[in-house]
Amino acid sequence: MDGSPNVRTRKQAAAAAEKRNGTPNGHPNGFANPKRSPSSTEQPENIFLFYPNIIGYTRIILALASLYYMPLHPRTCSLLYSISCLLDALDGVAARYFQQSTQFGAVLDMVTDRCTTACLLVFLSSAWPRWALLFQGLISLDLASHYMHMYATLTMAGRGMSHKKVDENRSKLLHLYYTNKNVLFTVCALNELFFIALYLLSFSSPTLSPSLLPTDKSPGSSLQPGSPSHPASTLFAAPGSAWAMELARANKMDSTWPWVFAAVSSPVMATKQVLNVVQLVKASKWLAEGDIKTRREQGLPRKKKKN
Repeated sequence: MDGSPNVRTRKQAAAAAEKRNGTPNGHPNGFANPKRSPSSTEQPENIFLFYPNIIGYTRIILALASLYYMPLHPRTCSLLYSISCLLDALDGVAARYFQQSTQFGAVLDMVTDRCTTACLLVFLSSAWPRWALLFQGLISLDLASHYMHMYATLTMAGRGMSHKKVDENRSKLLHLYYTNKNVLFTVCALNELFFIALYLLSFSSPTLSPSLLPTDKSPGSSLQPGSPSHPASTLFAAPGSAWAMELARANKMDSTWPWVFAAVSSPVMATKQVLNVVQLVKASKWLAEGDIKTRREQGLPRKKKKN
Protein backbone atom coordinates (compact mmCIF):
# COMPACT_ATOMS: atom_id res chain seq x y z
CA MET A 1 0.00 0.00 0.00
CA ASP A 2 1.28 3.53 -0.72
CA GLY A 3 -0.49 5.21 2.15
CA SER A 4 -3.23 6.85 0.09
CA PRO A 5 -6.76 6.37 1.38
CA ASN A 6 -8.09 5.97 -2.16
CA VAL A 7 -5.89 3.01 -2.94
CA ARG A 8 -7.22 -0.29 -1.55
CA THR A 9 -5.45 -3.01 -3.55
CA ARG A 10 -1.96 -3.71 -4.84
CA LYS A 11 -3.17 -3.34 -8.42
CA GLN A 12 -4.55 0.11 -7.67
CA ALA A 13 -1.30 1.01 -5.90
CA ALA A 14 0.75 -0.01 -8.94
CA ALA A 15 -1.51 1.99 -11.23
CA ALA A 16 -1.16 5.03 -9.01
CA ALA A 17 2.62 4.68 -8.94
CA GLU A 18 2.72 4.43 -12.73
CA LYS A 19 0.61 7.55 -13.02
CA ARG A 20 2.97 9.48 -10.75
CA ASN A 21 6.19 8.22 -12.36
CA GLY A 22 4.95 8.31 -15.93
CA THR A 23 6.22 4.77 -16.53
CA PRO A 24 3.28 2.52 -17.48
CA ASN A 25 3.71 -1.20 -16.84
CA GLY A 26 7.02 -0.53 -15.16
CA HIS A 27 8.77 0.29 -18.46
CA PRO A 28 10.38 3.74 -18.62
CA ASN A 29 9.54 4.23 -22.29
CA GLY A 30 7.07 7.07 -21.93
CA PHE A 31 4.12 5.28 -23.62
CA ALA A 32 0.87 6.14 -21.82
CA ASN A 33 -1.01 3.35 -23.59
CA PRO A 34 0.81 0.01 -23.83
CA LYS A 35 -1.19 -0.84 -26.96
CA ARG A 36 0.56 1.99 -28.81
CA SER A 37 4.01 0.66 -28.10
CA PRO A 38 5.88 -0.05 -31.35
CA SER A 39 7.36 -3.19 -29.86
CA SER A 40 3.92 -4.65 -29.17
CA THR A 41 1.93 -3.76 -32.29
CA GLU A 42 4.30 -2.80 -35.14
CA GLN A 43 6.75 -5.23 -36.68
CA PRO A 44 10.12 -3.62 -37.55
CA GLU A 45 10.60 -3.05 -41.28
CA ASN A 46 13.18 -5.14 -43.09
CA ILE A 47 15.13 -2.52 -45.00
CA PHE A 48 17.06 -5.19 -46.89
CA LEU A 49 13.87 -6.46 -48.54
CA PHE A 50 12.61 -3.11 -49.78
CA TYR A 51 11.78 -3.19 -53.48
CA PRO A 52 14.48 -0.67 -54.52
CA ASN A 53 17.12 -2.68 -52.66
CA ILE A 54 15.97 -5.91 -54.31
CA ILE A 55 16.46 -4.15 -57.64
CA GLY A 56 19.92 -3.21 -56.39
CA TYR A 57 20.72 -6.87 -55.65
CA THR A 58 19.53 -7.75 -59.16
CA ARG A 59 21.91 -5.17 -60.56
CA ILE A 60 24.79 -6.78 -58.69
CA ILE A 61 23.91 -10.24 -60.00
CA LEU A 62 23.71 -8.95 -63.58
CA ALA A 63 27.01 -7.11 -63.15
CA LEU A 64 28.72 -10.26 -61.87
CA ALA A 65 27.31 -12.24 -64.80
CA SER A 66 28.61 -9.62 -67.23
CA LEU A 67 32.08 -9.89 -65.66
CA TYR A 68 31.96 -13.65 -66.12
CA TYR A 69 31.24 -13.26 -69.85
CA MET A 70 33.51 -10.25 -70.31
CA PRO A 71 36.67 -12.01 -71.58
CA LEU A 72 34.92 -14.34 -74.04
CA HIS A 73 31.49 -13.07 -75.07
CA PRO A 74 31.37 -9.31 -75.72
CA ARG A 75 27.77 -9.30 -76.95
CA THR A 76 26.40 -11.17 -73.92
CA CYS A 77 28.54 -9.13 -71.56
CA SER A 78 27.41 -5.83 -73.08
CA LEU A 79 23.75 -6.84 -72.84
CA LEU A 80 23.97 -7.87 -69.17
CA TYR A 81 26.05 -4.84 -68.25
CA SER A 82 23.63 -2.46 -70.01
CA ILE A 83 20.59 -3.94 -68.26
CA SER A 84 22.36 -3.58 -64.91
CA CYS A 85 23.04 0.09 -65.66
CA LEU A 86 19.48 0.79 -66.83
CA LEU A 87 18.06 -0.68 -63.63
CA ASP A 88 19.87 2.14 -61.85
CA ALA A 89 17.02 4.43 -62.93
CA LEU A 90 14.31 1.94 -61.95
CA ASP A 91 15.33 1.61 -58.32
CA GLY A 92 14.92 5.35 -57.82
CA VAL A 93 11.43 5.25 -59.31
CA ALA A 94 10.53 2.32 -57.04
CA ALA A 95 11.91 4.11 -53.99
CA ARG A 96 9.72 7.14 -54.61
CA TYR A 97 6.62 5.15 -55.56
CA PHE A 98 6.72 2.79 -52.55
CA GLN A 99 8.10 5.45 -50.18
CA GLN A 100 11.14 3.28 -49.53
CA SER A 101 14.00 5.72 -49.91
CA THR A 102 16.73 4.67 -47.48
CA GLN A 103 20.32 5.57 -46.75
CA PHE A 104 21.30 1.93 -47.25
CA GLY A 105 19.71 1.94 -50.69
CA ALA A 106 21.48 5.16 -51.67
CA VAL A 107 24.86 3.79 -50.63
CA LEU A 108 24.18 0.42 -52.27
CA ASP A 109 23.28 2.20 -55.50
CA MET A 110 26.41 4.35 -55.49
CA VAL A 111 28.76 1.50 -54.56
CA THR A 112 27.31 -0.71 -57.31
CA ASP A 113 27.84 2.06 -59.88
CA ARG A 114 31.43 2.64 -58.81
CA CYS A 115 32.36 -1.05 -58.73
CA THR A 116 30.83 -1.98 -62.10
CA THR A 117 32.48 0.94 -63.88
CA ALA A 118 35.81 0.19 -62.20
CA CYS A 119 35.68 -3.46 -63.27
CA LEU A 120 35.02 -2.48 -66.89
CA LEU A 121 37.89 0.01 -66.84
CA VAL A 122 40.19 -2.65 -65.40
CA PHE A 123 39.38 -4.85 -68.39
CA LEU A 124 40.07 -1.97 -70.78
CA SER A 125 43.42 -1.50 -69.05
CA SER A 126 44.30 -5.10 -69.84
CA ALA A 127 43.01 -4.76 -73.40
CA TRP A 128 45.08 -1.63 -74.04
CA PRO A 129 48.10 -1.69 -71.70
CA ARG A 130 49.47 1.44 -73.33
CA TRP A 131 46.49 3.39 -71.98
CA ALA A 132 46.37 1.61 -68.63
CA LEU A 133 47.53 4.71 -66.73
CA LEU A 134 44.64 6.72 -68.17
CA PHE A 135 42.06 4.10 -67.18
CA GLN A 136 43.59 3.78 -63.72
CA GLY A 137 43.34 7.55 -63.34
CA LEU A 138 39.66 7.48 -64.30
CA ILE A 139 39.00 4.76 -61.73
CA SER A 140 40.79 6.71 -59.01
CA LEU A 141 39.00 9.96 -59.87
CA ASP A 142 35.59 8.30 -59.89
CA LEU A 143 36.09 6.54 -56.56
CA ALA A 144 37.77 9.48 -54.81
CA SER A 145 35.26 12.12 -55.91
CA HIS A 146 32.20 10.11 -54.91
CA TYR A 147 33.68 8.99 -51.59
CA MET A 148 34.69 12.54 -50.68
CA HIS A 149 31.28 13.87 -51.69
CA MET A 150 29.40 11.23 -49.70
CA TYR A 151 31.61 11.66 -46.63
CA ALA A 152 31.38 15.46 -46.76
CA THR A 153 27.58 15.29 -47.03
CA LEU A 154 27.22 12.95 -44.06
CA THR A 155 29.73 14.89 -41.96
CA MET A 156 28.77 18.46 -42.74
CA ALA A 157 25.07 18.31 -43.68
CA GLY A 158 23.96 15.68 -41.20
CA ARG A 159 23.18 11.99 -41.12
CA GLY A 160 19.77 12.26 -42.79
CA MET A 161 20.93 14.37 -45.74
CA SER A 162 21.09 12.74 -49.17
CA HIS A 163 24.28 13.18 -51.18
CA LYS A 164 22.08 14.19 -54.13
CA LYS A 165 20.78 17.29 -52.34
CA VAL A 166 23.45 19.77 -53.37
CA ASP A 167 23.02 23.42 -52.47
CA GLU A 168 22.98 25.62 -55.56
CA ASN A 169 25.19 28.15 -53.78
CA ARG A 170 27.86 25.52 -53.34
CA SER A 171 27.93 24.38 -56.97
CA LYS A 172 25.40 25.20 -59.67
CA LEU A 173 26.85 22.49 -61.91
CA LEU A 174 26.50 19.76 -59.28
CA HIS A 175 23.09 21.08 -58.28
CA LEU A 176 21.87 20.69 -61.86
CA TYR A 177 23.48 17.27 -62.18
CA TYR A 178 21.97 15.78 -59.02
CA THR A 179 18.58 17.48 -58.86
CA ASN A 180 17.54 17.18 -62.51
CA LYS A 181 16.67 13.51 -63.05
CA ASN A 182 16.85 13.80 -66.84
CA VAL A 183 20.34 15.30 -66.71
CA LEU A 184 21.50 12.70 -64.18
CA PHE A 185 20.19 9.78 -66.23
CA THR A 186 21.53 11.09 -69.54
CA VAL A 187 25.03 11.82 -68.23
CA CYS A 188 25.35 8.49 -66.42
CA ALA A 189 23.91 6.46 -69.31
CA LEU A 190 26.11 8.03 -72.00
CA ASN A 191 29.17 7.80 -69.77
CA GLU A 192 28.65 4.05 -69.43
CA LEU A 193 27.82 3.78 -73.14
CA PHE A 194 31.22 5.25 -74.02
CA PHE A 195 33.09 2.63 -72.01
CA ILE A 196 30.88 -0.16 -73.38
CA ALA A 197 31.70 1.08 -76.90
CA LEU A 198 35.43 0.98 -76.08
CA TYR A 199 34.98 -2.53 -74.77
CA LEU A 200 33.33 -3.63 -78.03
CA LEU A 201 36.01 -1.87 -80.08
CA SER A 202 38.67 -3.88 -78.28
CA PHE A 203 37.13 -6.92 -79.98
CA SER A 204 36.31 -5.41 -83.35
CA SER A 205 38.55 -2.52 -84.40
CA PRO A 206 42.01 -3.20 -85.87
CA THR A 207 42.60 0.56 -85.66
CA LEU A 208 42.58 0.47 -81.85
CA SER A 209 43.69 -3.17 -81.49
CA PRO A 210 46.42 -3.96 -84.03
CA SER A 211 46.49 -7.54 -82.77
CA LEU A 212 43.25 -8.06 -84.67
CA LEU A 213 45.23 -7.81 -87.93
CA PRO A 214 46.79 -11.04 -89.24
CA THR A 215 50.56 -11.31 -89.27
CA ASP A 216 50.82 -13.60 -92.28
CA LYS A 217 49.24 -13.98 -95.69
CA SER A 218 48.05 -17.52 -95.36
CA PRO A 219 44.89 -18.47 -97.27
CA GLY A 220 42.84 -18.44 -94.11
CA SER A 221 43.91 -14.96 -93.00
CA SER A 222 41.71 -11.90 -93.37
CA LEU A 223 41.85 -8.16 -92.76
CA GLN A 224 38.26 -8.05 -91.55
CA PRO A 225 37.63 -6.76 -88.02
CA GLY A 226 37.59 -9.53 -85.50
CA SER A 227 40.16 -11.75 -87.16
CA PRO A 228 42.64 -13.10 -84.59
CA SER A 229 46.29 -12.45 -85.15
CA HIS A 230 47.37 -15.95 -84.11
CA PRO A 231 46.19 -19.35 -85.31
CA ALA A 232 43.98 -21.35 -82.98
CA SER A 233 46.68 -23.93 -82.36
CA THR A 234 48.86 -21.37 -80.54
CA LEU A 235 46.01 -20.17 -78.37
CA PHE A 236 45.71 -23.39 -76.42
CA ALA A 237 49.47 -23.52 -75.92
CA ALA A 238 49.32 -20.42 -73.75
CA PRO A 239 46.04 -20.38 -71.80
CA GLY A 240 45.05 -17.35 -69.77
CA SER A 241 43.62 -13.92 -70.31
CA ALA A 242 45.41 -13.41 -73.63
CA TRP A 243 44.04 -16.74 -74.84
CA ALA A 244 40.54 -15.75 -73.78
CA MET A 245 40.84 -12.41 -75.56
CA GLU A 246 41.98 -13.94 -78.83
CA LEU A 247 39.35 -16.66 -78.68
CA ALA A 248 36.63 -14.06 -78.31
CA ARG A 249 38.08 -11.98 -81.12
CA ALA A 250 37.82 -15.01 -83.39
CA ASN A 251 34.07 -14.33 -83.42
CA LYS A 252 33.99 -11.54 -85.99
CA MET A 253 32.31 -8.31 -84.95
CA ASP A 254 31.54 -5.20 -86.94
CA SER A 255 33.07 -2.06 -85.44
CA THR A 256 30.71 0.44 -87.11
CA TRP A 257 28.15 0.81 -84.33
CA PRO A 258 30.70 0.81 -81.49
CA TRP A 259 32.47 3.69 -83.26
CA VAL A 260 29.17 5.55 -83.57
CA PHE A 261 28.35 5.01 -79.89
CA ALA A 262 31.83 6.13 -78.84
CA ALA A 263 31.66 9.29 -80.96
CA VAL A 264 28.20 10.28 -79.70
CA SER A 265 28.91 9.62 -76.03
CA SER A 266 32.50 10.89 -75.80
CA PRO A 267 31.56 14.56 -75.08
CA VAL A 268 29.24 13.49 -72.28
CA MET A 269 31.90 11.16 -70.88
CA ALA A 270 34.34 14.09 -70.80
CA THR A 271 31.68 16.20 -69.06
CA LYS A 272 31.24 13.46 -66.45
CA GLN A 273 34.96 13.56 -65.66
CA VAL A 274 34.76 17.34 -65.26
CA LEU A 275 31.87 16.82 -62.83
CA ASN A 276 33.99 14.34 -60.89
CA VAL A 277 36.80 16.89 -60.58
CA VAL A 278 34.37 19.62 -59.46
CA GLN A 279 32.76 17.22 -56.99
CA LEU A 280 36.15 16.28 -55.53
CA VAL A 281 37.27 19.90 -55.17
CA LYS A 282 33.98 21.12 -53.67
CA ALA A 283 33.82 18.24 -51.18
CA SER A 284 37.43 18.87 -50.12
CA LYS A 285 36.74 22.56 -49.55
CA TRP A 286 33.57 21.73 -47.61
CA LEU A 287 35.46 19.39 -45.29
CA ALA A 288 38.18 22.00 -44.85
CA GLU A 289 35.56 24.59 -43.82
CA GLY A 290 34.31 22.13 -41.21
CA ASP A 291 37.83 21.59 -39.93
CA ILE A 292 38.37 25.33 -39.55
CA LYS A 293 35.11 25.71 -37.63
CA THR A 294 35.95 22.79 -35.35
CA ARG A 295 39.43 24.12 -34.61
CA ARG A 296 38.00 27.53 -33.74
CA GLU A 297 35.50 25.96 -31.35
CA GLN A 298 38.33 24.02 -29.70
CA GLY A 299 40.49 27.14 -29.47
CA LEU A 300 43.17 25.78 -31.77
CA PRO A 301 45.93 26.49 -32.26
CA ARG A 302 46.61 27.13 -28.58
CA LYS A 303 49.32 29.59 -27.78
CA LYS A 304 52.34 27.99 -26.23
CA LYS A 305 53.27 29.21 -22.80
CA LYS A 306 56.59 30.97 -22.61
CA ASN A 307 58.99 29.57 -20.06
